[in-house]
Amino acid sequence: MNKLLNVSFVVGLMSVLSPSLALASQCDVAVPDEQTKVGETRLSVLFWDVYDARLFTTNGDFDWQQRKQQRKTLVLDYLRDIKVADLVDKTAEEWQRLGFDHQEQQQWLDTLNQIWPNIKEGDCLALVENEDGHADFYQGDKLLGTIENSTFTEQFLAIWLSPESRYEDERDELTGASS
Repeated sequence: MNKLLNVSFVVGLMSVLSPSLALASQCDVAVPDEQTKVGETRLSVLFWDVYDARLFTTNGDFDWQQRKQQRKTLVLDYLRDIKVADLVDKTAEEWQRLGFDHQEQQQWLDTLNQIWPNIKEGDCLALVENEDGHADFYQGDKLLGTIENSTFTEQFLAIWLSPESRYEDERDELTGASS
């Protein structure tokens, strides 16, 4: 009985301490003015909240088949501390799971390892797809760096937006498919 009460207390405490999806993000300034929110979701693993994600596009809609025809912005608001090495490793793991194998993949991962910071709870990262289809990464209004390859942008966003995404329910919320 005590064990059940302890678990309930921890879960309740985490829900009180975790930021709400409705709170504004410091990365909102990176979202281009012409973009509209498509959807949002929270990724939780077991009972640990990892991040809140929001997707923006030029028309406020998202269709996987039409993904190359509009610019996208993905904002991730982190709800826990995560080391940059863990973020990069998770990116590589998801690419492998999705079957992506590009000759520049290791170079991209090395670049991410250099431009991304270690994440602290409350930090955000935003990927803004620029007019050339390249990935501009922001933390707040600070440009962290750009990966000048549209294939990178597509494969990176596929982690969240592909129909084969690991977290189907969260993908549907993010892309507006669950509306």
